[in-house]
Amino acid sequence: MLIREAVADDWSRIWPFWHRIVAAADTYTWDPDTSEEAARALWMNPAKRVYVAEDPSGAVVGSAYLTPNYGGPAAHVANAGFMVDPGQGGRGIGRALAEHVLAEARAHGFSAMVFNAVVETNPAVGLWTSLGFTVLGTVPEAYDHPRHGRVGLHIMYKSLT
Repeated sequence: MLIREAVADDWSRIWPFWHRIVAAADTYTWDPDTSEEAARALWMNPAKRVYVAEDPSGAVVGSAYLTPNYGGPAAHVANAGFMVDPGQGGRGIGRALAEHVLAEARAHGFSAMVFNAVVETNPAVGLWTSLGFTVLGTVPEAYDHPRHGRVGLHIMYKSLT
């Protein structure tokens, strides 16, 4: 699998799974009805470093972004977002993207990474904890999950030093 920086033309290959994931409303806090134009502005924002994972056939099977979580004196703390095509799950794509983005964060001088709103029922919580993230706290009943009802949102943290 190749992980590389995304280019503008990659959006048309990211959008189908981006839309499917957000519309499912079970892992991301973005509006399930987000338009393609708004989604592109969120994900492909020039302030973010965006990456894609390609399988050997050249198909884009996942994407991630890296950005400062805060500004000014706190800009050394990173934030990231990850999406893997649901049809490609279980192949290690999420872990490979996560390891790549963590290495990129270190290379770009970030000293920590924080996720502000991880749905507590998201299977990726296991991935993040296996990579050394800890749950700093949970906002109870903050997310209306389509199957589980109101569930918490974790704030997760990892030092990169």
